[in-house]
Amino acid sequence: MGVSALAMNGDLKTISDETIAELETALRGQLLLPQSEGYDEARTIWNAMIDRRPALIARCAGPADVIRAVRFAADNELLVAVRGAGHNIAGKGVHDDAFLIDLSGLRSVHVDPERRVARVEPGATLGDLDDETQVYGLATSVGINSTTGIAGLTLGGGFGWLSRKYGLTIDNLRSADVVTADGRLVTASETENPDLFWGIRGGGGNFGVVTSFELDVHPVGPEVLSGLVVHPYSAAPDVIRFYRDFASDLPEDLNVWIVLRKAPPLPFLPEEVHGTEIVILAAFYAGDMADGERALKPLRDFGDPIADVIGPHPFTGWQTAFDPLLTPGARNYWKSHNFTELPDGLVDTALDYAGRLPSDQTEIFFGRLGGAVNEVAPDATAYPHRDAEYVMNVHARWETATEDEDCIAWAREYFDASAPYATGGVYVNFVPDGESPLAEAYGPNYARLVELKRKYDPRNLFRLNQNIAP
Repeated sequence: MGVSALAMNGDLKTISDETIAELETALRGQLLLPQSEGYDEARTIWNAMIDRRPALIARCAGPADVIRAVRFAADNELLVAVRGAGHNIAGKGVHDDAFLIDLSGLRSVHVDPERRVARVEPGATLGDLDDETQVYGLATSVGINSTTGIAGLTLGGGFGWLSRKYGLTIDNLRSADVVTADGRLVTASETENPDLFWGIRGGGGNFGVVTSFELDVHPVGPEVLSGLVVHPYSAAPDVIRFYRDFASDLPEDLNVWIVLRKAPPLPFLPEEVHGTEIVILAAFYAGDMADGERALKPLRDFGDPIADVIGPHPFTGWQTAFDPLLTPGARNYWKSHNFTELPDGLVDTALDYAGRLPSDQTEIFFGRLGGAVNEVAPDATAYPHRDAEYVMNVHARWETATEDEDCIAWAREYFDASAPYATGGVYVNFVPDGESPLAEAYGPNYARLVELKRKYDPRNLFRLNQNIAP
């Protein structure tokens, strides 16, 4: 009988039972078919809008399995998807009738506190990394939701609370082990395959499957000054303009993001505020607690907030603080712009759309970059947006398919309305499937990425991603 799977040319082809049995025997991990126990778990990812059924799933148990799976895909000319932790908004890690290489079981993190290096497998999440590094009072620059996968985050750039002090995740990448399209396991670093190392720092999964990331880690925590100041929506124009001035000259230890959304039912917010529009200042200080108190005093003294819950918190606790608002199983659609400043026209536009959010879970956030992020040359890594001072995520989030049209339309309209104030660049990890030309994501680095793709993946085996075609 065999199994029908998509070939690289787009045709369905039959993989014989004998061929399937050979792969199953070769793998140390599992080979799952649609009727296998665990198949639905393996194909389910964070964004509930993505509901796809691969033909075969190789649940890899180690780098050798990844090599076997890549060679199997190449030899049989199969359309191949690669899944890490499954958090990508576009759902690129899974595809109907494709051969799925599933790395989600590879979650080991090994920390060398003397060298201040962490070696991280591609299925690990931010929470996995933080749990291991914080035992030694160490951390690195990653995102803001503990269930985010290290692999996808890093390959696209990676930013979060520590970025102003320590740069992007890719700026902390020391080396990576990569299975290339011809089934070789190679190391990419400044001294080994430096061209590949340049490309995977922002170029996504276009050049191979990473089986290990070696990241620099830094003294952080275990307790940090962090928390929220929440203002009523009626004060939002004054709060944002104050924030704009305050954020223009932050020390690199300090990061403050602004979030526009409806108030969730949090215990520190009065019940009458729940479900109403609010403006949130989310603050994080990476250094000495007393210095942080002084740096944040103007922010905390401004206006008449509904709540101020800034204080000492465990770093791991702060890294999971937004998890309840970002649980798996909801429908999500994102759009993104980069900005060098927050002019009045942009502020007015953001407030207009934040005043008519399409769902209680939808939000607009402006993440503060600058600092160490912008000290790196635009052509030093594949990620080119070293002029961006802010990155905006238009995060539409809702529960049912009947809401799809309204929520997506709202996000697209706001994205278009705010475009005149943006740099024209986009953060590749925030791009929905096929909606932004990759030239916007990579700018002047795009031509070099195409050449790199021709060298490492001339047949475009790794195409189910934000694809750089050779």
